[in-house]
Amino acid sequence: MKKQTILATLALCTSALLGTAYAAEKPNVILILADDVGYEALGCYGGETYPTQHLDALAKGGLQAMHCYSMPVCHPTRIAVLTGRYPLNVNSPKWGTFPAKLEKRTLAHAMKSTGYSTVVAGKWQLTLLKDDPLLPHRMGFDEYSVFGWHEGARYHKPTIYENGKVNAAAKQKFGPDVYREFIESFIDKSVKTDKPFFAFYSMALCHDVTDDLDKPVPVSPSGKYLSYAEMVAEMDRQVGLLNAFLDKKKLRENTVVIFTTDNGTPSRMYSHHVNGRLVKVPIFSQLNGGRIQGGKGRLDDTGTRVPLIVNWPSVIKPGSRTDALIDMADFFPTSVQLAGAKVDQPTDGISFLPVLHGKSPKRIWAYSEHRGKWWVRDQRYKLHHDGKFVEVSQAVPGKETEIKGKRTAEQQRAFKKLKAAKPHAARR
Repeated sequence: MKKQTILATLALCTSALLGTAYAAEKPNVILILADDVGYEALGCYGGETYPTQHLDALAKGGLQAMHCYSMPVCHPTRIAVLTGRYPLNVNSPKWGTFPAKLEKRTLAHAMKSTGYSTVVAGKWQLTLLKDDPLLPHRMGFDEYSVFGWHEGARYHKPTIYENGKVNAAAKQKFGPDVYREFIESFIDKSVKTDKPFFAFYSMALCHDVTDDLDKPVPVSPSGKYLSYAEMVAEMDRQVGLLNAFLDKKKLRENTVVIFTTDNGTPSRMYSHHVNGRLVKVPIFSQLNGGRIQGGKGRLDDTGTRVPLIVNWPSVIKPGSRTDALIDMADFFPTSVQLAGAKVDQPTDGISFLPVLHGKSPKRIWAYSEHRGKWWVRDQRYKLHHDGKFVEVSQAVPGKETEIKGKRTAEQQRAFKKLKAAKPHAARR
């Protein structure tokens, strides 16, 4: 009897150790990409205008990156995230499209190849789904729930495609609830099949309402469209509900939750409509005691500096902060490395997984581009494509001071480093 007890105990210990090893090798990954949210919107980054208690808590319990940079607008960011390539390096795909030759070389396919189940929910913007409803599947997503870009609303009475068909019942629901609940349902199914999951939570929030339909899309119960403040609060609420779901399902410890955004805050957004004409209002936010207007579409910090929070309770020490440089191509190799694999195709990204483990970053410059213009930068200096070398203000978002004449030793080192960068020559 004693011998049987010892054997049973050893079996349990072995099982537990194997489970721990598997968890460390194959964590679940949720990549949240919010829409039109600059770093100044979050309290943990010094924002003082909007309540972001759930995101602030996520940062407090994990890692907060201070130097993450996006493209100035949404579509190029999505190209970089899903391919690991800078848009210029894949022939600058036309707005709202995805290169057919890269459909099998996406982040979703890379994760599937390592045994993950995959899902995307929220915003797609890579095709008109009425013309090509199977594109998300071809790009490696097992399931999807996304609003019909340029086909209907995304918030109130939304037009939502799910796995190739319009979900008519979703018309009676609030879009952001539908997207999150779809991910939660997918996670439940994935857990039952004993597979790790990769969820690309491409949030609709906090983007403007669709503005190119024959009639204005439905307003909120207030009689107006959601204000930017209401959208930020709702974005925060949705993230909080998703985390609560993970806690309830006891998945939190071995789930990596990554939160970032696709570009900076807009300068204006639609508030309401008058006789069918949409009316915009400006967006100003308070940041560290100063007033800042959104700069979406600009290549300065108001358009490209975005928040990045990574929460992984079993690995990341709470309250961590890093000045590591991270850009949008990095989420591809980082996710693949989290899955325990190596990137087997050309990439412009560099995994920041070592940073999550408290190690030194490998990236020494970050990149952004817009309409043929581009820059490389470090935490303080930036070199534009036309040779303009500037110092980026840390106190006044969007301010850049050109450095002319003789450079200091520090400036010269930065200039040489950035001059040597080759952003349009893919790494492996």
